[in-house]
Amino acid sequence: MARREKTKTKLAIIDNSINSEIYNPLEHWGPFVNTDWTSYKATKSHFPRIQDGYTHLLLTGSEASILERESWVHEEIEVVLQAVEKGISVLGSCYGHQLLALALAGSAHVRRSERPEIGWISIDIKETHNILGPANRACSFSIHFDEVVNLEEPFLILASSKHCRIQAFQWEEKPVWGIQIHPEIGVSSAKELLKTLINQNPGNKGLFRDALESKPRDSKLIYPIVRAFLKPRRSS
Repeated sequence: MARREKTKTKLAIIDNSINSEIYNPLEHWGPFVNTDWTSYKATKSHFPRIQDGYTHLLLTGSEASILERESWVHEEIEVVLQAVEKGISVLGSCYGHQLLALALAGSAHVRRSERPEIGWISIDIKETHNILGPANRACSFSIHFDEVVNLEEPFLILASSKHCRIQAFQWEEKPVWGIQIHPEIGVSSAKELLKTLINQNPGNKGLFRDALESKPRDSKLIYPIVRAFLKPRRSS
């Protein structure tokens, strides 16, 4: 039998943020990614060429709504589908989680949340899984107004919360995951983001203020998530 060797990790991060002065996902993810990475700006239609040897693809959050899809969103969907077809490891967080569901399942599977989840929330991890760790209740920072809904096989629902049934999923037992939470945003960064949003978004000022005044709860899910996502793949 031929020996299978580990493939060198080559990570592309698609930055879906609109205004990086308010929300900069690269600053949040960067300290936890223990490998070289290249970033691409989705809103500028700047995307990786999957055929250039990428092994991992990370889709970040965004201030955009998944329901208001400009041309760059459709371009990103094509890149995601290429990556999944090629067997690349894909992780989508918040907006990236929703975009991944949109790409793989269609527009009927994303919608406006009946109740936004802003601040530190509890999620129920349904079973022990390498991406989230042991089956348990965990806490993480969250900020979303849209959500993923009504996923069935071949999707596996990994975690839920009180107001969002699909907090995390895996597709076809492949290394393709979506997570609604923002585990990469630590407590201090989350507080600074909330303070900024209070001033920038008067329509939702009360939601952001309530979150800022609540007690932070962080189970450090970022560590098992990044470890599982960036686990070296073996070539055939």
